[in-house]
Amino acid sequence: MALARNDMVLTEAFGPSQGTALRVKQVAMVFLGIVALAIFAKIKVPVPGSPVAISMGTFAVLSIGAAYGPRLGLTTILGYLIIGMLGFDIFQSSTADLNGISYMMGSTGGYLVGYMLATLALGFAARAGWDRSVLMMALAMLIGNALIYLPGLAWLGVLYGWDQPILAWGLTPFLLGDALKLGLAALLVPALWKLIGTARR
Repeated sequence: MALARNDMVLTEAFGPSQGTALRVKQVAMVFLGIVALAIFAKIKVPVPGSPVAISMGTFAVLSIGAAYGPRLGLTTILGYLIIGMLGFDIFQSSTADLNGISYMMGSTGGYLVGYMLATLALGFAARAGWDRSVLMMALAMLIGNALIYLPGLAWLGVLYGWDQPILAWGLTPFLLGDALKLGLAALLVPALWKLIGTARR
C-alpha cells in the first residue's frame, strides 16, 4: 500500500480527508497548534545582555509549518498572533502587564513576523516532499530559521538603532540553542512519517 501522495503533508496522512469531518479535524489541529505554540513559547532561557530570550517557540513554529503545510500552518500562526494581539499572555516574554499590541511592537516583534515567513517556507518544503528526508528537512529548517532571524534582526535595528550590537543581542547568543532545536525538529517529522508507514503495513 502506498504511504501517501508525494505532495501530502503529515497532518493529511491520517484522519478524514474530505467533507465536514475534514473541517472539524482542521479546526482541531489549529486549536492544538495554537496551544502548542503558547506552551512552547513559555519554555525559555534568558540570555544575559540580550533583550531576547531563548525559547522553544521556534521549534514549535518550524515543526507546525512542516507538519501542517502552508495553508493550515499559516492559519495556525495567524490565530496565535491574533489571540496574542487581543492581550492574552501567550507570547515568549509577555506578561499580564505587557501584552497585546504593546508587546508585539517590542523587541520580539520582528521575530513574530518571521514566524509567518518560516511557516510558509516549511509548509511549501513539506509539500515538495522535503519532510520525508532528515537531510532535506534540516535544510528546510535552516531556511525557516533564517526567515525568522531576518525580520527579527531588522526590527531590533529599527527599534534600538543600528549603532547597537544587534547581532550580539539577537543572533549569536542563540545559534547553539537553535542548532539543537533545528536538529530535533529535522528528525521529528521524517520519524513520524516512518511511524505512519509502519502502521499502514
